[in-house]
Amino acid sequence: MHKSPYKGFSVEFAQHREYVPGDDLRHIDWKIYGKSERFYIKEYEEETNLRAWLFVDQSESMDYAHDGGVSKFDYACTAAASLAFMLQQQSDAVGLSLFADEVLRQVPASNTRANLGNIIQSLESAKPERKTRIGDALLELAGAIQRRGIIVLFSDLFDDIQQVIRGLRALGQRGHEVIVFHVLDRDEIEFPFERMTMFEGLEAMPELLADPRALRDAYLAEIESFQEEIRRGCRGQRIDYIRLVDHQPLDVALSSYLAARTAPSAQ
Repeated sequence: MHKSPYKGFSVEFAQHREYVPGDDLRHIDWKIYGKSERFYIKEYEEETNLRAWLFVDQSESMDYAHDGGVSKFDYACTAAASLAFMLQQQSDAVGLSLFADEVLRQVPASNTRANLGNIIQSLESAKPERKTRIGDALLELAGAIQRRGIIVLFSDLFDDIQQVIRGLRALGQRGHEVIVFHVLDRDEIEFPFERMTMFEGLEAMPELLADPRALRDAYLAEIESFQEEIRRGCRGQRIDYIRLVDHQPLDVALSSYLAARTAPSAQ
């Protein structure tokens, strides 16, 4: 929660944005419609107190789930929807971008209840597909979002680490505050397999028959090194890094981070 910096002042025009279904028709700029035959909404300062964009990785690797669990993608979507609801409840503008090797779908940032419905509907209808190119997608998004705000990324980050950091750096250089939720499955960090296992490839990777016991130590060292390199890269860019494992209760994971963020030492 935060106090509005505009409290006590008159409401002033801030900018135009494209109309989305559910917006108040009273705020349509009919002069612009007369010139372009496109609908644009007038936004005012009190409507733009805080702007947040939720970036959710829709690539095929996010479809993994351990036995009896939800997929990383469903877990990330639920977390994103929860944050969108909280932001909308305090009248802040929130938008959504779904991406894989490129941006696949966007919902413009707005603080209306109808926009929240559009975000949730977009998350619910999306299916993990295509290969991962996080760095390229983040660069595309960095160029598309003009107004500074908070960027919240949900991804397993399974891509070239330097390209991921390059994309995150581009967002920071444009003045955004960036938060990374690194979404992983329990199997990916514990590697609990014991017997000969056929591992199914995702994102066009082939199947692999292997003895997990022979691979376990090397795999765990590799995944820990991967996570540490991501953590270091985020720290170097002053980006909050939070690991989310999809067997954790989501309310505990999110509330722990939000409590730490609002603690006096975090200010």
